[in-house]
Amino acid sequence: MAAARDMRYRGRQTVNGSLAYDLDYAVRERELRHAGKAPRTQEKAKAKVYEAPRVLVRARQYVSPLALLSVAAIMGLALLVLMNYVQLTLLSAETVELQSQLEELETENVSLTAQYQRMFDMASVKEAAEAAGMSKPSSTQMSRLDLSAGDSAVAYRQKEPGLFSRIIASLHGGVCAVVEYFD
Repeated sequence: MAAARDMRYRGRQTVNGSLAYDLDYAVRERELRHAGKAPRTQEKAKAKVYEAPRVLVRARQYVSPLALLSVAAIMGLALLVLMNYVQLTLLSAETVELQSQLEELETENVSLTAQYQRMFDMASVKEAAEAAGMSKPSSTQMSRLDLSAGDSAVAYRQKEPGLFSRIIASLHGGVCAVVEYFD
């Protein structure tokens, strides 16, 4: 019967008793192994001297000028970025303002164009011309040009200038160029 009971629980791996760790197991086993033997003489334990830990002082570290220069450059660049953001904000606000002005001007342009077209209506122009005493010209006031005849032109040839007149003209041109340069 006992074999049947062992077979029944063998697949499930059951444990009889507690599953807690036995912390004194190694001590009990050693005592059982050495039971009946004379106890060993224990060597005198050396006195341990505890020393206070030495405080390690780090040497003073110097900051390199290159590191200071790079930090200053980074701060300068950050300031430039901030100033550019301020300028961008101002420009965008100005752009919005100009767009609103553009919309107002476009509506004003539409109204002025309509007013202009009403002012130059042909009927109103005709009435204003008649009120000023203007009228259409009569047939006696009109004259016609007859361009059926061919065109003609006469070209006259000038004499060749002499040597003396060419020298005078050249000097005159040089003096004019100098005066023009210094003006």
